[in-house]
Amino acid sequence: MSNQVILWSMFIVPWLTLFFMPKDDLKCFMPAGLFIMATGTFIQEVGLSLNMFVIRENVFPFYVQLPIAYGIMPIATMWLLKFTYGRFWLYALSELIFSIVFSYLVLPWLSTRGTQVLINATSLKLLIPAIPHFVSIYLYQMWQEGVFAHYTEGKSFSHNLQPAAAKPFSNDPDDEDNK
Repeated sequence: MSNQVILWSMFIVPWLTLFFMPKDDLKCFMPAGLFIMATGTFIQEVGLSLNMFVIRENVFPFYVQLPIAYGIMPIATMWLLKFTYGRFWLYALSELIFSIVFSYLVLPWLSTRGTQVLINATSLKLLIPAIPHFVSIYLYQMWQEGVFAHYTEGKSFSHNLQPAAAKPFSNDPDDEDNK
């Protein structure tokens, strides 16, 4: 199998699994998926800047970023949050297992395929930033839940603001706006 097929499948196949996620769960956990895309991109750019690894083969239109940051990572995190949200220790253990598999199996395998080369990075150096990263993802999801809970309760800043079309008619016969 060619590297391009592997890289494209790492990008496309995870997104196709979202058709099996209920719509409410998708709406609930999509902000965490977008958060991990942004933070994962930042972490990957830092790794590239510090010469921890070099990307040898990429997927168009992603210049340097592997499709891991936009395919597997956000979708796997969304599925993981779907099944473990509300039980932090189960989430942390699952995320730690996934990070170990990724750092010790997937990344070295991609290096042997020639898509990237680890220069100043060992699997342990890649695993250490993963722990605060997945804790921040969980905290972000908790924050999002708090924001959405207030929004769905119908609280607003002013209950008196209404669109002009929704204003009730006045019963005052001298009111010129009623004519």
